[in-house]
Amino acid sequence: MPELRKTPMLDQLLDGPFPSFVKEIKKGAEKNEACNDLLGQLELSYEEKVTHWKHGGIVGVTGYGGGVIGRYSDVPEKFPGLTEFHTMRINQPAGWFYKTDRLRKFLDIWEKRGSGLTNFHGATGDIILLGTHTDQLQPVVDDLAHEGWDLGGSGSDLRTPSACVGPGRCEWACIDTLDIVDTLTRRYQNELHRPMWPYKFKIKISGCANDGVAAKARADFSIIGTWKDNIQINRTEVINYVNGGFDIIGQVVDKCPTKCISYNPVTKSLSIDNSNCVRCHNCINKMPKALRQGKITGATILIGAHAPILQSAFMSWVIVPFMEMKPPYDEVSELLEKIWEWWDENGKMRERVGELIYRLGMRSFLKATGLPAVPQMVLHPRANPFYFWDKEEVNQ
Repeated sequence: MPELRKTPMLDQLLDGPFPSFVKEIKKGAEKNEACNDLLGQLELSYEEKVTHWKHGGIVGVTGYGGGVIGRYSDVPEKFPGLTEFHTMRINQPAGWFYKTDRLRKFLDIWEKRGSGLTNFHGATGDIILLGTHTDQLQPVVDDLAHEGWDLGGSGSDLRTPSACVGPGRCEWACIDTLDIVDTLTRRYQNELHRPMWPYKFKIKISGCANDGVAAKARADFSIIGTWKDNIQINRTEVINYVNGGFDIIGQVVDKCPTKCISYNPVTKSLSIDNSNCVRCHNCINKMPKALRQGKITGATILIGAHAPILQSAFMSWVIVPFMEMKPPYDEVSELLEKIWEWWDENGKMRERVGELIYRLGMRSFLKATGLPAVPQMVLHPRANPFYFWDKEEVNQ
């Protein structure tokens, strides 16, 4: 191996109490030329304040249209180890539960075939393998497939579905997030591996409103665990919280978004108007011994979160307030496939489904999917008094 490259600017990132990606790349550079050149190119980018990665060329493996992202240096004469430095996305297990022996075999394959650098995990949830040559792409996939791994999604396809740990570790999970994500991933392999849509489509699944995978801020299609009956109240524990000095007014009552909670200081009792509760989970988080979710559980379905450059970030909005989540989850699949058909028919290139709804209107979306309009879709009362009737509405 050649001498490690000098990186005075990068070395500043080694200071401080926090973990440093520079430290990890330097470890890799001790036994891998590409990692050493990566340090050199990154140092050059810091000096010149410009990236030295370029786009160009399409790379892939047999039978897959996604999962591999081509990456090349624009200064290969200076950093020959980065002439080709492709990224691969590997489908993570449900809830990111791993066995150490499988991880060791996984990493042995990657050190043999690539740079050895990884990212656990990418924004979508995949394992990210950073840096390999074109002639090693197929061998990597073949070796990983032999151990039971598969590529994730990239490009204009279904991105790898992800879910929180759900019932695997969390007492608040209202749905079996692990089974749902596993079922949908296996069911939609064609959509995951073969780009066919206007742009990418992300599915994220959280077991409760705490939303451990930030689905409602990042996913085109969010499945959030919820309940539809009353919050369970343990009167004795409410009194224990109050006697222990807990600020029930400031932490719970005043922070309820719909003001559906009231507290009687004389009787030390808590009351909830469940008809106005939006299941935000704040009161349960603050008083977990006194309050529990209802017993009739399912999921809320939301649509349209993304962060485009031109129109700012979009949070997702509710399209189905409550849906039962029982295997094999056919109701979810039927809705997904209707959405995909409408989006594929009407979407422009690189237009996410949320942007399409914004362009054509929620009314058009509901008509195509057969969903009824519900109050949860309304942000505030309409200010425009005019209503334009469809022809079929006029003829009724």
